[in-house]
Amino acid sequence: MEHLHSFRRGMNLGGWLSQYPKPDKHHFDTFITKKDIQTIAGWGFDHIRLPVDYPIIEHDDRPGTYLDEGLSYIDRCFEWCEESGLAVVLDLHHAPGFTFNHALKDETRHLNTLFTDEKDQQRFIHLWKFLLNRYHTASTPVIFELLNEVVLPESGPWNVLAKRAVEELRKESKSAKILIGGNHNNAASELKNLEVLPDPNVLYGFHFYDPLLFTHQKAPWVEASVDYQATLAWNGPFSGLEAFLNQHPKHASAFRHLTGRTIDKELLHECMQPAFDFLLSHQRPLYCGEFGVIDIVASSCRNDWHAETIRLFNQYDIGWAVWTYKELDFGIVDYDGKVRDPNLLDILCTI
Repeated sequence: MEHLHSFRRGMNLGGWLSQYPKPDKHHFDTFITKKDIQTIAGWGFDHIRLPVDYPIIEHDDRPGTYLDEGLSYIDRCFEWCEESGLAVVLDLHHAPGFTFNHALKDETRHLNTLFTDEKDQQRFIHLWKFLLNRYHTASTPVIFELLNEVVLPESGPWNVLAKRAVEELRKESKSAKILIGGNHNNAASELKNLEVLPDPNVLYGFHFYDPLLFTHQKAPWVEASVDYQATLAWNGPFSGLEAFLNQHPKHASAFRHLTGRTIDKELLHECMQPAFDFLLSHQRPLYCGEFGVIDIVASSCRNDWHAETIRLFNQYDIGWAVWTYKELDFGIVDYDGKVRDPNLLDILCTI
């Protein structure tokens, strides 16, 4: 099986060109700079994952007309990475007609039109053709990640669109590395429902935030965590979970299997098992584009989870990028660039 050379140990740049507070030039100019890229390289990481929201480079009222100012930030990041010896995963985090954020709320789900609207699909493919032609000849290795965290009732529409996109992109480059992730926020359990294409330059990925009640405990954007409100510890139980699910049956199907379980390495292995099954079945490189624990979790527990997760990645030869470099409740550094937990950084750099 081919390995993901140059994409073994990575860092996400969340919150810069994606999930930004507002489209503000000062933010884009200052949130990530050349110094940050040099710092990441100096720590020993070999690549960054660059999430990009499409409004950075394309206005809805002028589809197909790409914005030089927005593209300049991506260009600059590639230049910095080339100078520092870092590879790049270019991730379309928010696409025309789709963002995982809309899928989280009933009142915005109707805005996700990518999988049903032909114009949105053509726009999606046209945008990717443009990006691939602009960056696939970069002097640093690059992977093009088609879409971040698909959320659909079932995977069929995504399989159709992803296959169509790959076929169109192959007209531009036969060798460009293209990354496809699965349904339900890129869950490892959904890898089995991806159509695996007979193309050696198509790679597959997942995100890992399991068990979610631990990694996202009390996260205000996760309904189950808001309702549960438990403080959980590594090597500890899911306190009061059975009673909670009895009181909130809407969460039972997602979390009932965790009742009576301990948050430990055995549970992590079980949660990641679908990824290992995919590797065994398909013998294709596998990449984890996001993983992490919210910063309100006790540092010792947060660090133990990261350490065991990385050991599993290493055991099964899975490349990864941690979420995330700065801020956004998961940041390795604070807004001023100061390392928040040197012990966690040491784990990320050395295990």
